[in-house]
Amino acid sequence: MAVGVVVGLALVALIWLYQSNQGTPGEAGAPKVAPTGGGEAQTPPPAPTSSVPRVDLRRLDAPRRQPEKTRRNPFRFEGARQASGAPSPSSPLPTAGPGMIPRPSQPPTPIGPPPIPLKFIGIVEAAQRGAKVAVLSDGRDVFYGREGDVVDGRYRIVRIGVESIELEYLDGRGRQTIRLNG
Repeated sequence: MAVGVVVGLALVALIWLYQSNQGTPGEAGAPKVAPTGGGEAQTPPPAPTSSVPRVDLRRLDAPRRQPEKTRRNPFRFEGARQASGAPSPSSPLPTAGPGMIPRPSQPPTPIGPPPIPLKFIGIVEAAQRGAKVAVLSDGRDVFYGREGDVVDGRYRIVRIGVESIELEYLDGRGRQTIRLNG
């Protein structure tokens, strides 16, 4: 019973403290105003101003400075060339003269087919015949074959060595040696 009395008194004290800090239940959230000596109540302070800055709409309608007209192309690196006085790409470059090395008209094109994308992953030797079978992979499928066999419908096995294999395209071009990956 004594515990109930203590809890009740503590509850009454908490309610009293809460109401004295917050105002009466009808004035929840209203700031307390202390009366002055003259009997007049002080006016509450003005509401806090918003943190959003004011927008000057007249300034938005004012004319703005236009960007200057230039011959600059943002997709080409020309800044250093124009500053140094070197000719721009639109002007023809001299092709011959004292101390000049002639430039090729076109960049050199790669000669030959693309590299063969297979990996040589092992050799299987048949004991009775002495024939070697190469095991190759393109990362998805595994292929195997002897010398002279067609692999993946595009490549021919030319030679199977101890640590490498020699492949070529079916038309005989692009012979490539692929080393054994460990």
